Amino acid sequence: MKYFSVMFHAFCYIFVHLISIFTLNPLWLSTNMIVFASGNNTDHLALLKFKESISSDPYGVLLSWNSSTHFCKWDGITCNSMQKRVTKLDLKKGYKLKGFIPPHLGNLSYMRILYLDNNFLYGNIPQELGQLSQLQELSVGNNSLVGEIPTNLTGCTNLKFLYLCGNNLIGRIPIEISYLHKLQSLNVAVNKLTGGIPSFLGNLSALHLLSVGMNNLEGEVPHELCHLKDLVKIFVAVNNLIGTFPSCFYNISSLTVISATGNQFNGSLPPNMFHTLPNLQQFYIALNQVSGSIPPSITNASILSLLEISANQFTGQVPALEKLQDLYYLGLSHNNLGDNSTNDLKFFKSLTNCSSLQMLDIFDNNFGGQLPNSLANLSTALNQLYLGANMISGDIPTSMGNLIGLTELAMEFNRFSGIIPSGFGKFQKMQKLVLSGNQLSGHIGDFVGNLSQLFFLDMRRNMLEGNIPSSIGNCQKLQHLGLSQNNFTGTIPLEIFNISSLTNLLKLSGNSLSGSIPKEVGKLKNVDYLDVSENQLSGHIPETIGECITLEYLYLQGNSLQGSIPSSLASLKGLQRLDLSRNNLSGSIPTDLQNISFLEYFNVSFNMLDGEVPTGGVFQNATGFVVNGNDNLCGGISKLHLPPCLFKGKKPAKHLKFRLITVAVSVVVFLLILSIILTIHWMRRRNNKPSLDSTTIDQLAKVSYQSLHNGTDGFSATNLIGSGNFSSVYKGTLEFEDKVVAIKVLNLQKEGSHKSFIAECNTLKSIKHRNLVKILTCCSSTDYKGQEFKALIFEYMKNGSLEQWLHPRTLGLEQLPRLLNLGQRLNIIIDVASAVHYLHHECEQSIVHCDLKPSNVLLDDNMTARVSDFGIARILSTINGIGKQTSTIEFKGTIGYAPPEYGMGSEVSMNGDMYSFGILLLEMFTGRRPTEEIFKNGQNLHKFVENSLLGNVLQILDPTLVLNHEGATIEKENSQNLTAVDEKYLVSVFKIGLACSMESPKERMHIMEVTKELNKIRKAWCGGIDRESRMVSDRADAINVV
Repeated sequence: MKYFSVMFHAFCYIFVHLISIFTLNPLWLSTNMIVFASGNNTDHLALLKFKESISSDPYGVLLSWNSSTHFCKWDGITCNSMQKRVTKLDLKKGYKLKGFIPPHLGNLSYMRILYLDNNFLYGNIPQELGQLSQLQELSVGNNSLVGEIPTNLTGCTNLKFLYLCGNNLIGRIPIEISYLHKLQSLNVAVNKLTGGIPSFLGNLSALHLLSVGMNNLEGEVPHELCHLKDLVKIFVAVNNLIGTFPSCFYNISSLTVISATGNQFNGSLPPNMFHTLPNLQQFYIALNQVSGSIPPSITNASILSLLEISANQFTGQVPALEKLQDLYYLGLSHNNLGDNSTNDLKFFKSLTNCSSLQMLDIFDNNFGGQLPNSLANLSTALNQLYLGANMISGDIPTSMGNLIGLTELAMEFNRFSGIIPSGFGKFQKMQKLVLSGNQLSGHIGDFVGNLSQLFFLDMRRNMLEGNIPSSIGNCQKLQHLGLSQNNFTGTIPLEIFNISSLTNLLKLSGNSLSGSIPKEVGKLKNVDYLDVSENQLSGHIPETIGECITLEYLYLQGNSLQGSIPSSLASLKGLQRLDLSRNNLSGSIPTDLQNISFLEYFNVSFNMLDGEVPTGGVFQNATGFVVNGNDNLCGGISKLHLPPCLFKGKKPAKHLKFRLITVAVSVVVFLLILSIILTIHWMRRRNNKPSLDSTTIDQLAKVSYQSLHNGTDGFSATNLIGSGNFSSVYKGTLEFEDKVVAIKVLNLQKEGSHKSFIAECNTLKSIKHRNLVKILTCCSSTDYKGQEFKALIFEYMKNGSLEQWLHPRTLGLEQLPRLLNLGQRLNIIIDVASAVHYLHHECEQSIVHCDLKPSNVLLDDNMTARVSDFGIARILSTINGIGKQTSTIEFKGTIGYAPPEYGMGSEVSMNGDMYSFGILLLEMFTGRRPTEEIFKNGQNLHKFVENSLLGNVLQILDPTLVLNHEGATIEKENSQNLTAVDEKYLVSVFKIGLACSMESPKERMHIMEVTKELNKIRKAWCGGIDRESRMVSDRADAINVV
């Protein structure tokens, strides 16, 4: 009994003690049992809500998220071992989840890492994520999230990595970010953020990475960011930032990457920057306005692996880089480096130590001299080499074939001469080879067939000759083939048409190719652009051309093609431009061509077509359909001014046969009578009057003196539209043609005029260019007084000459033309430059114009400039690049426009034309003739511009181009207020004029550079140079823009 009593008391004591634990100390329950259960449930529910928010799960990554397993075992989930709470949610592996981020994720209170990158998430970033006080890494980059950056993230006090890049976030970077004092990496690049880079980011002292690139940020980079002494990488690329890039950044020795590409930074780089940045590995500052020289301290930047400074205004020489042994990318393009000297490329030798070099780009600079042989010793790892748009001359080194790792080689628009080395056949990895716009000669060797990986080959605008090698058919990956404007002969190799990959372009125009267009052309089923114009092709256009079903541009003009226009062309439903002009095509125009809905331009002029012209589709556009020079066409829309068709509708066969017989008999009788009359008339005229017969020159059409006399009202003064030393020009019409023409009558009383006529006819017959006035026919006969008569007939330009537009008042015109605005003047001078370039470098024999001046620049209906009066030009035989005269006509231009050396007995030259071009340019933009009274006593137009240019460009600019506030009679739409940008480009234009009109012929600018620079100015002026797109597309793998 006693034992039982003791045990009972002991049990009661233990029971009471346990009761007291559970009743008096509920903390145990709440923190262990209750929290354990409720915490697990909260995480579980939050994850289920996330799963509900996902509408598409193509890889089934969330299939494991079900009740059969604990959520800690679900894909992408990591839990801690003790409490079984979610600490990591990782779905960044490209699962392509589509949906939104639910606010319930803010309940995962133990979460430290949240990765949702590279999906298709949309909507806002929930403010509730700010409740995750233990969160250290938040990454939701590369989605489609919108809205502003959440301000509640200040609750994430332990946050170290914040990646929001690659979304559509808007607004400013919130100041609340500055409270995240543990933040080490901040990446908000590739969004739509606005405002400036906030200075408070300088308070994030732990920051190692700052990336705000590819937004719409503006203003200057705040100097407060230089407080980030542990900063390793900074990316501010592709924004609208201005000013100088803060020099204090160059003192942050921890920096390894600086990316500032694609802004508006100016100023220069500190000479010692690479000394104070000993750890710098990558430096991007392309697409800005940085000037000055490349810092000389770069010679010691031994760990620099990437330098991208393209598209700036750097000048001077490139320092030696032999210590940069880790350099793999060197981008120097689109600057003003070099000075066209023999020392410009000395730095190539230092690059032979850069054993890792993969990409070298010096495109569009002022590098001159010859390629050094050391180029062949560059790294065999080099795969991209861009040398184009410089002034490099001489032969291409034969040892260049040692660069066997090359996949892209661009050498276009330089002055390379000689042959293409056979060593190029070693480029078995070559994918893109561009040699256009040089002076290369000789044959293309069969080695081209070894380039089996080639997809882009461009050798246009050289002096290559011989046959196009059939081995080119081995290039079965070729998509783009440009061989135009060379001297190729022979037939088009059939092997070209077996290149099924040829989808982009096949351009063989401007050569001397003969034979027919093979029927195999139909194998090019995917080609977009086909141009075999301006050759000597004959035969029929093959019906199989209709099998090139993706063709958009087809140019066959300027050949000797015959037969009918194939009806199969109507199968080319995507065709946009079709030019069949200047051939010998006959028959009617296929009516089905009017069903090609995309066709916007169709030229069949100067053929022998007949029949009715359709009226639908392109045929209802008088500007898009060109038909002149076909005498037997009828019908069409009224604007074509064609005669009506005589027969419409069907007649009974019996009546039709009877009428045909009647017509045939009548024609025979008429021709018999007419021949008798003409014979009698000719015999009488032969005995009593001078001959009126015209003679054709080679294949030019025939016109008589009587026709020209009648068409000009007896060469009346009212039809006189111009006169010069060697000719007078009349406006007139040709018999049997309702067409206004310009008739240039040569003054045969002046010495040399006969030779002038012969030279002009024999050269102009083959000149075909959009910026040259086209010769239509000629006349060599005697007039009514028995005197010799010679004339040339040209297209008439109703907008008159450039002189009439520049100086209407001084010419005493009754009706003043509209004044030319800046854009029109720029277009006109570019047109003239294009014409001069063609005459100098693209004709079979180079032609010197000798008399460039405003009266010899005519304007067509579209205000396109056409250069005229080059019949007195010398024809030069281009031998080894040295022009030699073949004409003895002693005419050397007009006072004021002729270069000074002509007055000292020098022969005419291309350099002389460049002087005249420069004076013409200066006259166009100053409005002053070079012969004005003020240009005396050593003063001239060149010096007038040179002395005033740096002061105020408005002082020398044509007053009609500046908005006159005092009521001058200037048409409002053509006058304009000039901005600072306008003045900047005007200065560039004037500098070109000055460079062309230098007194020394050797110092004058080359027409190739003139054309390039003027086009660059026009692009920048009229729409902005799309440099970002080029840099991003061509260098996307190398430039880190974020």
